[in-house]
Amino acid sequence: MKTALKIIVPIIVVLVGAFVTYRLVRPKYQETGIELKPLPEDNKLAQKEIANARLALSKLKPKGRYMVINTHSNILSLRTEDSVIFQGTCSTGSGGELIDSVSGRRWVFDTPRGIFKISSKIAQPWWRKPDWAFIEENEPIPKNESERLDPEMLGEYALGFGDGYFIHGTIYERLLGVSVTHGCVRLGSDDLKFIYEKTPIGTPLYIF
Repeated sequence: MKTALKIIVPIIVVLVGAFVTYRLVRPKYQETGIELKPLPEDNKLAQKEIANARLALSKLKPKGRYMVINTHSNILSLRTEDSVIFQGTCSTGSGGELIDSVSGRRWVFDTPRGIFKISSKIAQPWWRKPDWAFIEENEPIPKNESERLDPEMLGEYALGFGDGYFIHGTIYERLLGVSVTHGCVRLGSDDLKFIYEKTPIGTPLYIF
C-alpha cells in the first residue's frame, strides 16, 4: 500500500495543482468589441500545468502484461493494452471483523486496494495459520510452530503481492465469486495454474 500511495499521491497533487492554478490564474478577459479573448500568458500557464498532469498520468499507464482484480464483481483479468488474455471468477475479502475477546486485538478482512506488483511465486505453498485463524475457530493459539502449518489450504500455487497477501487456490471452489476471504484472492485450480504460468514476477497488479 505504501508503494501505491507513493505513486498516487504525487499524481493527485499535480492534478489538484493544475486545477487550482487554472482557477487562480485562469484567463482574465479583455473586451475587444463583443468578443472576449484570453490573455496569452495566462492561457499558456494553464496549458502547461495541464500538460504536466497528463504526462504524470501517462507514466502510470501499464506497459506489457498486467493484472486487474475487481473486488466488487470478484473478477480477475490478465490483460495487455489491447487484449484480454484471461478473465475468471475469484473471491476477495469479506470485509468482516474479528475481535479477540481476551486481548482486544482486531482484524478486518479486506483485500487491499491500490497498485501492486507480483512479488513472489510459490508452487505447493504451505499456509502458516496466523493467530486469528485459531481465534475464529475458538481454538487455543498453539505454542508449537509446526501446528500452524497447513499444506492444503492454499492450493497448488500462490502468487504474492506484498504484506502477506496472495492470489492462491482454495478447497472451497463452490464459493468462488463470493466475497468470503480474509483478504487474499482465491482462484479455481485450473485458472490458478494458467495465471501462475502466464504471470511473471514484477507483473503490475491493479486492485479496486
